[in-house]
Amino acid sequence: MQSRLNPYLSFTGNAREAMEFYTSVFGGKLVLNTYKESGMGGDDPAEGNKIMHAQLEAENGITLMASDTPSGMEHKTGSSVSLSLSGDNDDELNGYFTELADGGKITMPLEKAPWGDKFGMVTDKFGTSWMVNISPEQPVDRPAATGDPA
Repeated sequence: MQSRLNPYLSFTGNAREAMEFYTSVFGGKLVLNTYKESGMGGDDPAEGNKIMHAQLEAENGITLMASDTPSGMEHKTGSSVSLSLSGDNDDELNGYFTELADGGKITMPLEKAPWGDKFGMVTDKFGTSWMVNISPEQPVDRPAATGDPA
């Protein structure tokens, strides 16, 4: 899979409503995961029902991602959009993360996430927020061997 750049929107409790609206506009398939489903809901039921990750994949190639900002993390105008790099090329995406962090600030180290991928967040030296998600590389299908193995 090639590396992709996707917009990632942050909300303060209405990510589900917003992403359902975007689905009505663009069509496609919407996947929603709550903090509770991901094992990160804590003791507050209201927090557990917030959206930890939403992804809309439209048939025309539009991809939108979003989440609700958890309590304890700052949400302010200007920090409501992050650029999300994703793919399975570990070397390439690790390199991007390292270069973006140069002169910036790592807000979440690039490490294994609860969903199985490597994930990290960084704010570059210009104040742009980035997220990097590295999926495990998928094995290449190999044609079956022909002939007698004996």
